[in-house]
Amino acid sequence: MKARLLVVDDDASVRASLALLLKQHGYASAGAASPAEALAMLAADGFDLVLQDMNFTRSTSGAEGLALLREVRARRPELPVVLITAWGSIGLAVEGMKAGAADFLTKPWSNAALLSAVETALSLPGVRAAGEPALDRAELDRRWDLGGLLGGDPRFLRIVELAMRVAPTDAAVLVTGESGTGKELVAEAIHRNSRRKNGPFVKVNLGGISPTLFESEMFGHVRGAFTDARADRRGRFEVAHGGTVFLDEVGEVEPAAQVKLLRVLQDRSYEVLGSSVTRTVDVRVVAATNRDLGEMVARGQFREDLLYRLNLIAVRLPALRERPEDVAPLAKRFLARAAEAYGRAAPALTAGAAAWLGGQLWPGNVRQLKQLMERAVLVLERETLEAAELAALADQPAAEGAEPRTAGGGLPHPGSMTLEAMERSMIARALEHYGGNLTRVAEALGLSRPALYRRLEKHGLLPRGETAE
Repeated sequence: MKARLLVVDDDASVRASLALLLKQHGYASAGAASPAEALAMLAADGFDLVLQDMNFTRSTSGAEGLALLREVRARRPELPVVLITAWGSIGLAVEGMKAGAADFLTKPWSNAALLSAVETALSLPGVRAAGEPALDRAELDRRWDLGGLLGGDPRFLRIVELAMRVAPTDAAVLVTGESGTGKELVAEAIHRNSRRKNGPFVKVNLGGISPTLFESEMFGHVRGAFTDARADRRGRFEVAHGGTVFLDEVGEVEPAAQVKLLRVLQDRSYEVLGSSVTRTVDVRVVAATNRDLGEMVARGQFREDLLYRLNLIAVRLPALRERPEDVAPLAKRFLARAAEAYGRAAPALTAGAAAWLGGQLWPGNVRQLKQLMERAVLVLERETLEAAELAALADQPAAEGAEPRTAGGGLPHPGSMTLEAMERSMIARALEHYGGNLTRVAEALGLSRPALYRRLEKHGLLPRGETAE
């Protein structure tokens, strides 16, 4: 037997059905009809996972299920719990995810989705033990195929290690970070190091799909489904069957399309546009965005249940300005690659040029640095590159540590900073101006203290010794 599961449900037929399904797929199981019985069984015997319902009496509030979940997490924090609930209580399932559940399923469940959720929850790696050293770049390269993921900054490497540890599972991964930080490269690396590596890797730029074409693009259509549907068309999920689908710019999905996306992520089923036949698909989902989905949920622009379905594992890539020690090595690597591609000698960086590069904000992050180095190889025929030459190519001042050039009104020159970079710069200036007094900083920026703490943590500006509220 692969693992032993505890099924907690007051309905005997549900317990029997799940026990048979689990046994057919190599899992041992035991059933409990109430929270009290479940806790007694957990104390007396060893289990590897709990499958639990949210209601055990005529009440449908889910309070009993949440209370049981919290008690299980308190007694066995390492034990994964998968919730089973009805579609009408999806909000309750989201509360369960916040309380530490590994996943949630809806009734009636799909057997394939249930088994996938169980396998994923059982296979997720544990938290690194306190004091255990992080892996260095050489060790990461030895263990995994990192491909184009470049850099040796410890913070960056910790993020890469987390992504690689979950790669062999089917866990949904949400990769966040500013534009140009390498989110697509991380998604590709997750696929290459997964058991699906021989299957397709399908990229979908959701920001480039119009709402009217969403269903056709994602789920396909049959001939005659609409005016211009002259032939059957396979959707992106069908193309990705057996592999990984990469949902880029997932924060751009319209609310109406979010419901359709939630269904296929929930039970891996969908209907082709123009057909009433339900189809199933076997895919691993990796999503990416440069937007703050938590804030979008608070504003009612993004479904909370979809967010929790996407971010079983959250990976936030640091901006290039947050890893300044990586800038010069990356620049040298990009110079060498560009020189090889264009049949030219690779120029060397002077100390001044390396210092100038390290002092820039890089609103376009790694992508912007790569483009600048390629331009340097193409335009400058030099054995060495000076700071002034790079500054001229970048159309920015060469003074070390200088701010990006501003346009009228004191605002940054268009294209020199992203909104996120501007936000970080303003918060940093306010911190300096008010001597680190967070209450006055929050008031000056028109933020509540919790909102300020979230931004401080997001931008790596949280003062030492402070924790996010």
